[in-house]
This record gives sequence, C-alpha cells and structure tokens, in this order.
Amino acid sequence: MAPTQTPEDRLGDTTGQIVLAATPIGNLADASQRLKDLLATADIVAAEDTRRAHHLAQGLGVRITGKVVSHHEHNERESTPELLAAARGGAVVAVVTDAGMPLVSDPGYRLVSTAAAEGVDVTCAPGPSAVTTALALSGLPTDRFAFEGFLPRKEGERVRLLTELARDARTLVFFESPHRLAASLASLRDAFGADRPACVARELSKLHEEVARGSLAHLVQWANSKEIRGEIVIVTAGTVAEPDTDTAGQVADVEVLVASGTRLKEAVNTVAAARGVPKRGLYEAVLAARA
Repeated sequence: MAPTQTPEDRLGDTTGQIVLAATPIGNLADASQRLKDLLATADIVAAEDTRRAHHLAQGLGVRITGKVVSHHEHNERESTPELLAAARGGAVVAVVTDAGMPLVSDPGYRLVSTAAAEGVDVTCAPGPSAVTTALALSGLPTDRFAFEGFLPRKEGERVRLLTELARDARTLVFFESPHRLAASLASLRDAFGADRPACVARELSKLHEEVARGSLAHLVQWANSKEIRGEIVIVTAGTVAEPDTDTAGQVADVEVLVASGTRLKEAVNTVAAARGVPKRGLYEAVLAARA
C-alpha cells in the first residue's frame, strides 16, 4: 500500500492543487514557513491585491517565482475558471488575501465551492485569523460563537439584523471600519442592551494593538471619546436566557400533549426541553397539580 501523502508532498504533485494560504494580520513574524514556501514555489499566486502580495513576499524575504494574478471580489467570477483549469493542468495555485484567512470576509468562496463540486483538490495552509484572535482576547465565552462579518451600512438593515441576533446565546464576532464603529456600537447597545458585555479589538498583532472590554454602553462612550484608527473586530457576549418560572403554564402544556394521546413521560420530556426546565421537577409539578 502506498503511503498517504501530506499536503506538503502534494505541492510537487502533477495533479495540481489549490492551497488557501493564511497571511499575517499585522505582524510579519506570524507568517508560517509553509506560507513562505508556497509563495516561493507555487506556480500561480492568486492574490486579492497583487501589489500587496509582492510587498508581503518582500517583507518575508521570499522571491515569488510563479505567476501572480488578481483574484478579488470584483473579478472572482472570471478568474475562477482560469484558476481551476490551471490546477486541473497540474499547477499549484496559492490563494492569498490582504490579511488573514481567505474566504473569511474575503474572496475565495466561489473558487472553493466550484473546485469541490468539480473534484479539484483543495487544501489549506492555516494561520492568522482576526476572528479567532479577537475572540480569544475578548474574555468572553468561546465554546460557542458565530462570525457575522461586517454589519450592514444602512441603519434599517442593521437594526433588523441585530434584532434577530439579540436572542442568540452564542458569542458574536463582527468586523467594522473605524469611522462606523461608534454608530455600530450604539446600534448593538440599543438592540442587545446597555449592559451586554463586549470587546473591541483594534490593530491586532500590530504595534498599536488595543483591546477594550466592558459593557456596550461603556464601549460607546469609549469610541466617541477618541479617534479610532486601524482594523476593528467587535465581540459581544450572547444573551442569557431568563429562567422559565411559569410552572402552571408548563403543566398546562404537558396536559395538552397528554390529552392528544402522548404518554405522560414523553410529554414531560418534550415540554421540559422546549421550556429549558428540569424534567424531574416538571413531572413532580404535574403529579402535584393532579392530586
């Protein structure tokens, strides 16, 4: 049996491959050796900004030997077939964005989804990500979280989205631009409540990195008190569900199910799960109500 190939082994494989390569989000020292090797050896470097790709390589002391082509949100439809054809023809195609992981609020989704559908080999050279870096630094729960990208610019759309998210129990991560930060924090405060814990991370991994933590009300004041520059990530805590204390209503829901033919134990389990209450306590409450 032939040994299993690693992604590194396949870099020289004639079958070709698309490699999504994470780039530093600020500090060049965060660049992986694999990223450096890819920039130096890939047949094609598909870059969100070709000038920045060359600047990155120069900063890393790497000489790009392959062809550098543009691959961004405005030409992704046209460039995707060309990159897929190159990979099918045996080329290693390294996909890089200006900072962080491709596809995360950056180009690449069309390329990867099409490659997956057509059986073109795709792998990833993981590395820096502003989403997980800000989440780790926020001091907020990390066991469940959702990345929501950039908030809508139009106030009405932003309010509608945040109204939907206000009841989400997961920690939420957003990107935002400096000049819209104060307005977005105010919208978050109005939708989520002034006391909701949150964090604003600015210029992550760079010389002037700053992490501000506190309630949304505090962060609104903070954002309005100074000139904000750099790349911004907002992290907010999820909502904490209020305990359901309507025992009479819980019992009534159980009895409705029982009346429809559901066994008592099953009815209790169903209502307890829906209401977020202990099954044993609800079962005892039903028996007490029947006594």
